[in-house]
Amino acid sequence: MVCDFLALAAPGVRALTPYNPGKPIEELKRERGLSDVVKLASNENPLGPSPCALAAIENSLPHIARYPDGSGYALRASLGSHLGVSPSQITLGNGSNDVLELVARAFVTHIDEVVFSQHAFAVYPLVTQALGARAVVTAAQNWGHDLAAMQQAVTARTRLVFIANPNNPTGTWLSHARLEAFLAAMPKHVIVVVDEAYFEYVEEPGYPDGINLLALFPQLVVTRTFSKIHGLAGLRIGYAVSHPVVAELMNRVRQPFNCNSLALEAAQAACADRVHVEKSKALNKQGLRQLTAAFHSLGLSYIPSVANFVCVDIGGSAMPVFEALLAQGVIVRPVANYGLPHHLRVTIGLAHENTRFVQALRGVLRGHGDA
Repeated sequence: MVCDFLALAAPGVRALTPYNPGKPIEELKRERGLSDVVKLASNENPLGPSPCALAAIENSLPHIARYPDGSGYALRASLGSHLGVSPSQITLGNGSNDVLELVARAFVTHIDEVVFSQHAFAVYPLVTQALGARAVVTAAQNWGHDLAAMQQAVTARTRLVFIANPNNPTGTWLSHARLEAFLAAMPKHVIVVVDEAYFEYVEEPGYPDGINLLALFPQLVVTRTFSKIHGLAGLRIGYAVSHPVVAELMNRVRQPFNCNSLALEAAQAACADRVHVEKSKALNKQGLRQLTAAFHSLGLSYIPSVANFVCVDIGGSAMPVFEALLAQGVIVRPVANYGLPHHLRVTIGLAHENTRFVQALRGVLRGHGDA
């Protein structure tokens, strides 16, 4: 008799649905017999990585038979200098997803509660459920975080609050004043994680640098990544900045060698290449204008975004449009799993990729595609 493995699984894991990433280019090519595919689904940097990062990877290749530095000493030192914090405040992760899980594992048990917003990043409920904790989801306000509602949701059982700033998938953001007031209102038993995966893209006045708030709020943890503007998504490297004691606790549950040697070297080089970051920001700003202008011309509403993506309202179920775009070799991201069944999230690409998407979308909406 075959064992009932589902019954053996931990309760939180038993009910989990795995995270569904964006469709890979090669998968679509195989499925549809296509040779030319544009992917605007996973918020990747269309410019790719810094040339400095690529050179660092090439220089590191002869040494990959050796284990990486498990402490990430050189990268933490570079980040500390760049961010103006002590290396003892930095925890490295296999992407920022990893450090989001580390902080939850360090502080949350099955008797605790975790607060986050409707339409927030899918990893927050996944981590909470896997630990058997209770998820407390507050209603969104104008597609973004309602901090007053989140504050009211905090109880004696709350151990963790997740805030994405900017938020994925909506691209909404919180001001310095609002975030600081929220942090000041948090009781001492609550850890607040501010997820700043898209931090480098934001140019709005009043947008906060979470790391500057750490000195005022020791229960704050700020997470960032090299996957987005630095173009290192395939190497999976991110980090958290926190109080040194919080970082030490997170490191207790961190896997040895969770960051590979190529990622460590590439991230250190990318951190120093401000030219590549500024080029990426400029390209993103131009592309965001290109897409939003197209949405206006098509009579489509969208959620104003400060990140490297934008959510557009198709006006009905987005899945038929998503499927029709796939048939034309254009991959975007349906976000019904985020409670947005009428929206598609579109990553800002190169100008010709954005144009290809807009042309395909126009054809689909006019009934000339495969919808």
